[in-house]
Amino acid sequence: MDLLTILNRCHHFQGFVYQSARFSSDHKSIEIAVRPRSGSKAVCSGCHEPAPGYDHLPERRFEFIPFWGFLVFLLYSMRRVDCRRCNTVFVEEVPWGDGKHQLTRAYMLFLARWARKMSWKETAESFRTSWDKVCDAVEYVVAFGLQHRTLGPIDAIGVDEIQYARGHKYLTLVYQIDLGMTRLLWIGKERTIESFQGFFTLIGDDLASKILFVCSDMWQPYLKVIRQKCSQALHILDRFHIVAKMNEALDEVRAGESRRMAREGFVPVLKKSRWLLLKREENLKSEQRFRLRDLLRYNLKTVRAYLLKEAFQQLWDYNSPAWAGKFLDQWCRQVMRSRIEPMKKIARSMRQHRELILNYFRAQKLFSSGVVEGLNNKAKVTMRKSYGFRTFRVLELALYHSLGKLPEPETTHDFF
Repeated sequence: MDLLTILNRCHHFQGFVYQSARFSSDHKSIEIAVRPRSGSKAVCSGCHEPAPGYDHLPERRFEFIPFWGFLVFLLYSMRRVDCRRCNTVFVEEVPWGDGKHQLTRAYMLFLARWARKMSWKETAESFRTSWDKVCDAVEYVVAFGLQHRTLGPIDAIGVDEIQYARGHKYLTLVYQIDLGMTRLLWIGKERTIESFQGFFTLIGDDLASKILFVCSDMWQPYLKVIRQKCSQALHILDRFHIVAKMNEALDEVRAGESRRMAREGFVPVLKKSRWLLLKREENLKSEQRFRLRDLLRYNLKTVRAYLLKEAFQQLWDYNSPAWAGKFLDQWCRQVMRSRIEPMKKIARSMRQHRELILNYFRAQKLFSSGVVEGLNNKAKVTMRKSYGFRTFRVLELALYHSLGKLPEPETTHDFF
């Protein structure tokens, strides 16, 4: 069985046949000539209907999926049609190509799937093509997916920001975090009110009014937009950011007290103790536990702040919003009497956002930003894997491609 017979059987193009095949002069690629089936009419690329022919364009090369280590090119002279419906002359529509793309649709889908598993540079090197062609392939697949995806229904969303470049440049990422579906819904440049409002412009007021749960941190622009656009949803503050803020306060207390002890000539008992205090006790190694036990014997502000932080962890063990609220109020009163200003600042913030914190329990602990943090880590891996994207547009394509769970174009044969 020759090459053309194999190609015609495994990847049939309606209205076209493979005519002949030859090796290139350097014997590194195969060039396959394609012709229309006898009697088949050209299809207008404007209205997608058959139309009478007008003339032929010069022969064009389309890059196809490599076979057996050889690059494969389809050669075809495109026809132009004089379309009466469109009242103009259009280039014909071919089933293997799209517009002015040099790659066939099958090859773009092939490269895009590999680009999800490897970096774009590794994908280009593996299949002896260029980074730009891999980027074009991903852009084609992502554009198709965004055009054909179904946004609703959405029960729960999570919003967070990640830094994507130096100079405090952030992305606002909105995820769907339903129990049966997690995916990236939208990417906004910067973490402003205007950027987050772009998501609600995309989904519309009707779909936004049906969102039941929203998870976010305490960033004020997010809180303001959520109050305006999702007032009916149960807004849950992110427990992971709360713990992170508390760790920052504890570290501030430790650093300040350590500097004071050094100035006054005391024994530097807090030296190299940062991770002893920030880690959960169950995550410490044996020697770290012994050193922490010795450190807790001192009457220091840092020790008192550490004990307050550890006591706060009991909040997450409650199931009842009422009992969780009583514990939170008692903890805040205890902190306000501690005379440790960074911890008092945290307690004031807790009181300000009390109801949003207790919404975690009202939602029966089903939703939190833990899923969002996991997706953020995948987004960061995507950026690290590429060693950084230079433009926002390319980064946007990569994140949608990796996390968006977008529908893909259909092909008559899968090569992946």
